[in-house]
Amino acid sequence: MPRTTVGIIGAGPAGLLLSHLLHRQDIDNVVLELRDRTYVERRQRAGILEQDTVDVLRRSGAGARMDRQGLEHHGIELRFDRRSHRIDFPSLTGGRSVMVYAQTEVVKDLIALREEAGGTILFEAEALSVDGIETDRPAIRYRHDGAEHTLDCDFVVACDGFHGIGRRSLPEDVLTVTERIYPFSWLGILADVAPSCDELIYAHHERGFALHSMRSPEVSRLYLQVDPDDSTDNWPDERIWDELEARFAVDGDWELKRGPITEKSITPMRSFVAEPLRHGRLFLAGDAAHIVPPTGAKGLNLAVADVTLLAQALTRHHTGGDESLLDAYSETALRRVWRAEHFSYTMTTLLHSSPDDTDFDRALRLSHLRYLANSASASASLAENYVGFSDN
Repeated sequence: MPRTTVGIIGAGPAGLLLSHLLHRQDIDNVVLELRDRTYVERRQRAGILEQDTVDVLRRSGAGARMDRQGLEHHGIELRFDRRSHRIDFPSLTGGRSVMVYAQTEVVKDLIALREEAGGTILFEAEALSVDGIETDRPAIRYRHDGAEHTLDCDFVVACDGFHGIGRRSLPEDVLTVTERIYPFSWLGILADVAPSCDELIYAHHERGFALHSMRSPEVSRLYLQVDPDDSTDNWPDERIWDELEARFAVDGDWELKRGPITEKSITPMRSFVAEPLRHGRLFLAGDAAHIVPPTGAKGLNLAVADVTLLAQALTRHHTGGDESLLDAYSETALRRVWRAEHFSYTMTTLLHSSPDDTDFDRALRLSHLRYLANSASASASLAENYVGFSDN
């Protein structure tokens, strides 16, 4: 394969959407993905799409199945002190909402669109190095079908996740990394049972955080705060359901529906930002550049925002040679990234119990939750950030 305009590493939602957006502007591109297609289409990740993400998918022609099968949500429920408090999004944000539609489904939709358009996605293609990023002819060296190849590009975009080669290809004296590791993890389950709620429930409890989400009207997605060194082996199904029931408990007749658990996993919690997001002809997007704890539902949405900016910038360069948006990409994207980092950090520290909490910490957390529940301005701030703060 001699060359392409944009070489994209990673066939997650960021890389696939960028490929799709560039194709719509007649910009040729190639996607290299380490894993096989089955793995890519099955890996469980996010499930909440911000209003801006929904709008991007619709405008690009990638939203048809989302609109048929996705679940539009107009609020979330906060639970603490055995009471429930609803945050109504449309009334607090000028009509904005979110969509429950699993990342796995977004990925399937985008792969199908690229396949239909004759796009090139090489699965089981391991990127080995990114070379010449400070020249106008960068190249990706990769291994595919047992042989090494070189893909010459005008630009390289690394959408290859936290452990990918993209970020590591930036010179050490250029890259700055800031991060926070949280003293807890999430035990996540998928269960073949109808959700016990109409909207997501975020529960703060003295035993730890719990989240009730869903993937469809028939499949529930739930999470429990656990110790970082915990194992799914310590959590038989009955213990999981009992603990969820305890943490979601409210005064009233609400009941948690139980069903067969089809998947269990434990996810560590971290905040991470790499800067800058561009050096020479190499750009970082999505988890290659930043990680947020999932409490704020921002990871997938930040990835979509990144590649939407990049697609606009690359189109401007392609059609008129104007590099101003490319030059501004890192600064522009990082403004949204740090807003999302702050919101995700706030939601995480507000709703979780920490091993070193004092009575003062616990009282402050409850005071903050009561303020969110009872103050229209505080509720509006939460809602605005949750559905997506559009002003960079």
